[in-house]
Amino acid sequence: MPEPNDLLRTAREHTPSRRAPGEHMSRGELADAICAWLWDTTEIKYELDGHYIAKLERGAVRWPGAAYRSGLRHVLNVAFDNELGFFPPSGLSATEPDLAPPSMIGHDDDLIDAGDESITLLSFAEQSNVGELTVEQLQADIERITQSYLRTPTRQLFATSRAIRDRAFGLLAGNQSPRQSRDLYSAAGWAITLLAWMSVDLGRPDIAESHTRTAWACAEAADHDVLRGWIRATQHTAAFWQDDFARAAEYAEDGLRYAAGTARLFLASAASVDLARAGRTNKARELLEMAQTLTVRQAGSEPGGIFVCTPERAGGLWTDTYLAFGEAHQTAEHADHSVALFEAAPYALRNVGSERMARLQQAKARLILGELDGALEAVEPVLDTQPEYRVRPLIQRLAEVAALTAPFGRSAKTRLLRDRVVEFTQRPDLTARSTTNGFTAADARRIYTARRMREDQT
Repeated sequence: MPEPNDLLRTAREHTPSRRAPGEHMSRGELADAICAWLWDTTEIKYELDGHYIAKLERGAVRWPGAAYRSGLRHVLNVAFDNELGFFPPSGLSATEPDLAPPSMIGHDDDLIDAGDESITLLSFAEQSNVGELTVEQLQADIERITQSYLRTPTRQLFATSRAIRDRAFGLLAGNQSPRQSRDLYSAAGWAITLLAWMSVDLGRPDIAESHTRTAWACAEAADHDVLRGWIRATQHTAAFWQDDFARAAEYAEDGLRYAAGTARLFLASAASVDLARAGRTNKARELLEMAQTLTVRQAGSEPGGIFVCTPERAGGLWTDTYLAFGEAHQTAEHADHSVALFEAAPYALRNVGSERMARLQQAKARLILGELDGALEAVEPVLDTQPEYRVRPLIQRLAEVAALTAPFGRSAKTRLLRDRVVEFTQRPDLTARSTTNGFTAADARRIYTARRMREDQT
């Protein structure tokens, strides 16, 4: 049985009700007040209710999402999460900003509607209905989306993925051969998995899980192991960004039963991160060693882009495992190698989302090792990311970088980095620059370059 969160319950019971004078705030009233405040501050609808507050007070959830923690602190009038009995899991920064990604604004209704639609299609996907079509165009469209993701505006790709899903299901209502039926289920499964992955990046991993259930039914109907592997990878990702590392590890390890192609490399690498974050160090090292010894080739049915795991992408995941182990030098080594591989690859084949995350791991390792200038140089290309591509995981990782600057005090360069993080997450309409004491990003680059030249000469 989980240990009850008495601090949260006590804080609620000491907060006067706004509806019933003389009474304390009920769980339902607290949830409503949080949702109202989040709407006023972010213009995003959140579906928090009294049942979830009860789970928090029972201790079933020990570290709720950043937005909910912000709302609880505001309504219950406390300054810190630990005053409400919330402590971050091992390896997670407690100081990430409670921000919604710019790319999420105005998009939440679409995400919710699409998730609901995928749920309604679940029973259809589990039936043996058939349809008529060669799916070459659908497959080509899926490949184009996966390979252009985070290079093309997300809203457009989201709409196209949704249209592919709906077209595939519409065609399945007709008559065709069993082979064509499997191809259509495969196309629908890939399209829905794309919707799930985009939902995670747009800040709604909970909705992603609605998509993946129907995607899994499609993979079962198509008997498609490569698709099964990438669905499990997507489910891992959705659970990971909800800080549920144990469940993320379960998805990743289960996916290894099916995974063919490069999904196997992704899942083994991801499982090592999950297990390290969950405190299962021995098992994490076992999966990390397995990932580092794998030799894999891209399967013919892997669409590419976000659904292919290259060595540089896997290396970026390994850095997170080493960071959870507290091994900063290993983190830096693998992050540097990963970024070098990304830079050496043709731009058209680079997974720019994974590359940005690897650069932030570079920056985190540099800060832990006391190298502020190196961190500034590593983070600079990420800060140039256009607003459309500033997905929620990227913002969270950038916040973790900013939190690691605390040991450096309030120097001009430290303030530069922190100010630019705030500018990146809160004011995406401004060009990336800093006016703090006249110290700019270009100044930081010149300082770092000069220092490296002096070191080389000695």
